[in-house]
Amino acid sequence: MTDTSRRRARIALIVPSSNTVMENDLHRGLPADRYTVHTDRMYLIETTREAEVRMIEEFAKPAASDLGTLNPDLLVFGCTSAGSLFGLDYDARVCAELGELAGCPAMGVINAASEALDGAGARRLAVITPYIDDLTRSVATALSEKGREVVAAHGMGISVNVELSDPTPEDIVRFAAERLDGVSFDTLFVSCTNFRALEAREALAAHFGVPVLTSNSTVIDAIRKRVEASVAA
Repeated sequence: MTDTSRRRARIALIVPSSNTVMENDLHRGLPADRYTVHTDRMYLIETTREAEVRMIEEFAKPAASDLGTLNPDLLVFGCTSAGSLFGLDYDARVCAELGELAGCPAMGVINAASEALDGAGARRLAVITPYIDDLTRSVATALSEKGREVVAAHGMGISVNVELSDPTPEDIVRFAAERLDGVSFDTLFVSCTNFRALEAREALAAHFGVPVLTSNSTVIDAIRKRVEASVAA
């Protein structure tokens, strides 16, 4: 990373073109006197494996190259399910390639989530998503790589990306309660950068009495950790 001790850190964010939530969450979650967030978009309509592979292969690299022109300090690949398609190592490889194009370090959501779950000491994990079953399984499988047991994983079955943001925080809490009440788990992860999970986080924690992590909360924490470590160094 470049020296951010005398200016705000520039965060380059790549999101699916139909994402309407992640930018807003990052703008709210990162102090405006220390960070600026700059977004480019990767064409995506359907939230399916095939469409997300195409998004990565055809649209992610041009977006990273575009964002490289602002001399960013960190690039975020902002799609949880796409990063999970072939596991944590795949997400890391994709991000490394995108970071090279942008001229800065890069991170993905699924690896940020895995790191956050390590920090929370998660061992018995429940997962909630807005996705179809295939992508819900993909996220759960990726997050089980570090020896965690995913005891439950449920998705809402939404396959149109822009509609992932339609469920309200109250809808998310209701869905989670319907699927998870009576299940024993020590941590809840709510996936998707285009899901209003961060707004539901406090209510979910109160309902289940366990730590609750979301895609966007883990990214915000990871950004701050990486930038602050760079400044300290």
